[in-house]
Amino acid sequence: MTQNLTRQETSARDRAAWQRHGATDVAGLDIGSLPSAWTGHPDRRALLFPAESDHWFTHGELADRSARTASWLRRNGLRPGARVLLCGHNGSSLVLAYLALLSAGATVVLANPAYTTAELVHLITDSQAEWAFAAQPATDRIGSLGLRVVSLDEPLPEAARSTREPDAREPALLAYTSGTTGAPKGVPLTHGNLLSSIRAAMLAWRWSEDDVLVHSLPLSHQHGLGGVHATLLAGSSAVILPDFDAAKLTEAMHTQHATVLFAVPAIYERLLSNAPQALTTPTLRLAVSGSAPLGPELAERLARVMGTPPLERYGSTESGLDVSNPIDGPRLPGTVGLPLPGVELRIADESGEDAPEGEILLRGPQVFSGYWNRAAATRDAFHPGGWFRTGDLGRLDPETGYLRITGRKKELIITGGLNVYPREVEMALEQHPDVAEAAVAGLPSQRWGEQVTAWVVATGAADFDDILAHCRKLLAPYKCPKQVFVVDSLPRNGMGKLRRSALVPPQREPR
Repeated sequence: MTQNLTRQETSARDRAAWQRHGATDVAGLDIGSLPSAWTGHPDRRALLFPAESDHWFTHGELADRSARTASWLRRNGLRPGARVLLCGHNGSSLVLAYLALLSAGATVVLANPAYTTAELVHLITDSQAEWAFAAQPATDRIGSLGLRVVSLDEPLPEAARSTREPDAREPALLAYTSGTTGAPKGVPLTHGNLLSSIRAAMLAWRWSEDDVLVHSLPLSHQHGLGGVHATLLAGSSAVILPDFDAAKLTEAMHTQHATVLFAVPAIYERLLSNAPQALTTPTLRLAVSGSAPLGPELAERLARVMGTPPLERYGSTESGLDVSNPIDGPRLPGTVGLPLPGVELRIADESGEDAPEGEILLRGPQVFSGYWNRAAATRDAFHPGGWFRTGDLGRLDPETGYLRITGRKKELIITGGLNVYPREVEMALEQHPDVAEAAVAGLPSQRWGEQVTAWVVATGAADFDDILAHCRKLLAPYKCPKQVFVVDSLPRNGMGKLRRSALVPPQREPR
């Protein structure tokens, strides 16, 4: 939903936040298309996939090879706007296919290669995809579904180059929500949406052509894919690993002189335990954390190793990158910072009126226009004036203006008629010295309706009475857990985000 970023009603608070991020002019963030925006640095090295070879793809090579595959697609009947499933592992063929599909004017339907047949069927059926670029085992899983399938396990087909540039308003991606609150919904994102999102972050993070990004995040997710967007837009370099391996990530960061690291809290936790030397790479200037909350205790441990905590940011499938701690600080643990350039933010009550604490509303050129073929869900997703209802709850610090995420509306626990937000309880639990990670959800209770229940990964004895006494120092009694389950790990998806719906009592007695 493209907005006029210079309108008078943009709040002074948002404009001040943009200036804190170093942006004095936010016009034009959504101009152009992705392919037209990243063609200016042909001779510079762009992407390295060390699991495949030591060959650096230059920006020019990526542009040329993807354009040839785009020409083949057009000659073989791919029409502009057609949905194409893209389902593969991190690698050069996935990136080349992605760039070719965008250049051909297709709408890319991102799919995790670990998806089951049922999950892939839902995406294909809902998106009405006609083609698929896929690697095994997804190739076999979709073989009988009537799609035209191009294998990512073989060299991509090419033809003599021809040119067709997409428009900023055309859809580039059809991403799908995580499905934590029901069946995944399609989120159409235009070239303009994606460009404004990553350009705002690049402005705030001072991204330059000299930066070298390293990450092992899946390219089937916008967090990992955003790193490719930034690299191609800036003419910079990136090293993309197939999956997380602490030793290989450390080696890549040191040998390639990494300046930027993208990771999720679960990766930072594992690096602290297994390879803290990765976090002390001499050239590293920026470590970004996203896709899941970064607990204050973990942030403080990381700061002791790195000298400063990771830069935590906030976004969503529907609105891209929205909020970030400023690169030049201060970075406040437990907060996600200030609105990025071009992003407008409000905290509102159920009626959409401003409130000190409530639902986070967003507006700007990075925000989508509505769900794919779901008119009712689209109506529910917006307040008048084009304000997107994120479903996340938060409050703005009155002194700094930083946003603090307090939970999600649909994760709300109602216990004894009182509202409890899980994230608030989790943050209290994570301050206990014997708790490494915590997750909170409501379980049915005859007495309370729902009872607050915690799952913790312990580093010590994790005595229930001690944990409860700790919580009572920080929380009202009704917010404190009635049960605490000690588990080996918390259920998370491929991006490290907590799968709260998968929290179930283990087959043993709680502590």
